[in-house]
Amino acid sequence: MIFMTITEAMQARHSVRSYQDIPLEPAAVSALQKEIDACNKEGGLQIQLVTNEPKAFDSFMAHYGKFSGVKNYIALIGPKSAGLDEKLGYYGERLALLAQSLGLNTCWVAMTFGKGAAKSRCTVASGERLVCVLALGNGVTQGTAHKSKPMDALCRVNGAMPEWFRKGMEGAMLAPTAMNQQKFLISLNGNTVTARSLGGFYSKVDLGIVKYHFEAAAGKENFSWGK
Repeated sequence: MIFMTITEAMQARHSVRSYQDIPLEPAAVSALQKEIDACNKEGGLQIQLVTNEPKAFDSFMAHYGKFSGVKNYIALIGPKSAGLDEKLGYYGERLALLAQSLGLNTCWVAMTFGKGAAKSRCTVASGERLVCVLALGNGVTQGTAHKSKPMDALCRVNGAMPEWFRKGMEGAMLAPTAMNQQKFLISLNGNTVTARSLGGFYSKVDLGIVKYHFEAAAGKENFSWGK
């Protein structure tokens, strides 16, 4: 297995839609399951790892989304609430970056997979919702980097920009967002950071992903999140 720092994982991770027919290594499955258990406990979620299951990505929508060879995925599930999408974005990206550090590839998938097939392999209790999944495996390629808006278009700073905030923004700029639209704005006032969505497709999931990237790159000890 390959191991890398969180920053290296952010830089290396790109969306991958085509996968090789290679089973996941038992050590990688164990590491992912351990982190999934930690995320579920910390976030009050029901995220589940599904392996050797090709049906969810053998639907019309999956082929429309140009997916091939997907047999493993992480189902992002949790209790229905106003903040569920953002929370699953946050913890889902934590898992995506771990997968990258283990030498695996991922892709966020919201619409172009067979939700019924995925639900048949998962436990989705009454009052819970399957929001999206992370395709997972050994990619045919490593994907390509997305273009980013300039930093000053994505943040607002009251005063001089601290180095930790700059690092956080560099991390946020690497975060995957739906259609690569980067519809978010991160603001700094003192040591309080606020992040808000500017709307768009699956923007609340995107916001959670972006916040995880910012937090991991900036260092949690340097700031607090504001409302």
